[in-house]
Amino acid sequence: MFANIKNGQLARRSFIFQTRKNICESFLKILWNEGFILGYNIYLTEIKIFLKYRNDQPAINSIKLVSKPSKRIYYSLKQIWKIDSSKSFIIISTDKGLKTITDCKRLSLGGEPFIVVN
Repeated sequence: MFANIKNGQLARRSFIFQTRKNICESFLKILWNEGFILGYNIYLTEIKIFLKYRNDQPAINSIKLVSKPSKRIYYSLKQIWKIDSSKSFIIISTDKGLKTITDCKRLSLGGEPFIVVN
């Protein structure tokens, strides 16, 4: 999904379609709450994602995967507090679901970082 969003913004598309999955819906909810996308519509088998631009520049400059299936990375609560959350936006998978790094600090949760959005 992240490659699809990145390619859609490079091609200056106003919206893209993505196959519907529960994890994708969770990620999109977080991206929408933080203002990285304009919104999304959920259909029976796919999701329509509306991309956001600021001054003809994509709202999402880069999306990088942190933890991969070949090399899993986990952050403890102590490691999460050492990360400066003002420079980058990190989405972490916790036992309470997908959370932003600020939510993890507030709820005292550790977990597996999925993506970093700049």
